Amino acid sequence: MSEITFEMLPLAAPIQQALADKGYTQPSPIQAQSIPVLLEGRDLMACAQTGTGKTASFALPILHRLTEIRRRPERHEVRSLILTPTRELAVQVADSFRTYGKNMRFSIGLVHGGVSQYPQVKALNRGLDVLVATPGRLVDLYEQGHVDLSGVGCFVLDEADRMLDMGFIHDIRKIADELPEDRQTVFFSATMAPTITKLANSLLDDPEEIRIAPKVTTAEKITQSILFVQQEDKHDLLLNLLNTHFDETEGELSLVFSRTRHGARKLAEKLNRKGIRADAIHGDKTQAARQKTLDRFRDGRTPVLVATDVAARGIDVKNITLVINFDLPQEADNYVHRIGRTARAGESGRAVSFCSGQELPLLRDVERLIKQSVPVDKDHEHHAEGIANRYNKGGTKGGGGGSFNKSNKKRRFGNRNGGGSGYSKNGGGKSYGRGGSASGGKKPNGKRNFNRGQGGGGGFAGKSKRSKNGGRKVAAKG
Repeated sequence: MSEITFEMLPLAAPIQQALADKGYTQPSPIQAQSIPVLLEGRDLMACAQTGTGKTASFALPILHRLTEIRRRPERHEVRSLILTPTRELAVQVADSFRTYGKNMRFSIGLVHGGVSQYPQVKALNRGLDVLVATPGRLVDLYEQGHVDLSGVGCFVLDEADRMLDMGFIHDIRKIADELPEDRQTVFFSATMAPTITKLANSLLDDPEEIRIAPKVTTAEKITQSILFVQQEDKHDLLLNLLNTHFDETEGELSLVFSRTRHGARKLAEKLNRKGIRADAIHGDKTQAARQKTLDRFRDGRTPVLVATDVAARGIDVKNITLVINFDLPQEADNYVHRIGRTARAGESGRAVSFCSGQELPLLRDVERLIKQSVPVDKDHEHHAEGIANRYNKGGTKGGGGGSFNKSNKKRRFGNRNGGGSGYSKNGGGKSYGRGGSASGGKKPNGKRNFNRGQGGGGGFAGKSKRSKNGGRKVAAKG
């Protein structure tokens, strides 16, 4: 099957031009599968990691719909709502909308904590085509009467698992309760734990399901090593490693991964007591505190950042030359994402992993995933030969090199039942707006317009009610 290109997708000319200006010709696997589904108006549940291009997967269809709208949003109205767990991600998502929509006229607003709400309220009062928000601040502004969610046509939850980890579940449900039933809902999550699936089932209506297997290749310029150590010696080993690293380098940053929020906090405290400037980033911190922590790390005032897997998502900081896995990850694919924080933009980096006896099964999971053995470094005073012997007796340690990358399964795109430009289904449609005159609102074929007072504009797929059942599954590996 030939490769799908952006030109083959039924996206409006201004969007196609913006993609061409950026040099984007082929969609990523998640984009190739998601965009046609969303243009058809279906709900979507997608399991995809950060860095797979998921933002464009929902941004491009939303922008396409906006090209068909003939009126400005009314005061307090929001046409599309994107929820993100953090301020950093919200800013990134908004920037992506501006990049892809640079040839269009549309309004976009940001709502998040850690800053004054006055400019946000001012933007909401005017009405917005696109609102990117963090759950807590949005609930605050909604309860103050500054935002109208009854006209939202597309509702996107980006990194839903991270939002749940940060305790936003109740805010998400409050927001969802205020949305119209005939909206389109898009659900992105890096993992699909039972709690995530339960939330998705409560929000989605007969969704298309897409799973993009995480890439398992590790960057060639990352020097990996495993250090066998007793659990009680890990702190001393970490101190020795960081002190040696800072003696040999200047102006470079180190990222340390802990399995738990409590562990990250305690590690940072211990490092500071030993004279190493460190801070922790985890879900218990407020958004303002998280941003300050990242700013200090980025400019080198705090050269060591201790993070959990969830809190580290979306961090894109230059000059990280050392990644230390103080605890090996419970999920092997997180190993690849952790060490990928170094050796960016063609630079080289080191990834050092501590492994206690209890973590040997986790190490074997990692090596099976990346299909290679991680070199063992015995050149340290805390080397645990007993653990090394158990490891060597454990049997197969993985294959030699290579990756799990396989050709991606592509789903066909275009019209599902003929007619239109490939985003309408069965003649039914949903809208960004609410009914008004005879030419706005519901039409005889069941489609709702985007416009209150004028016709025109495509719609989201019509739905009589929101059901809890799952949809068809489209698997992909890439």
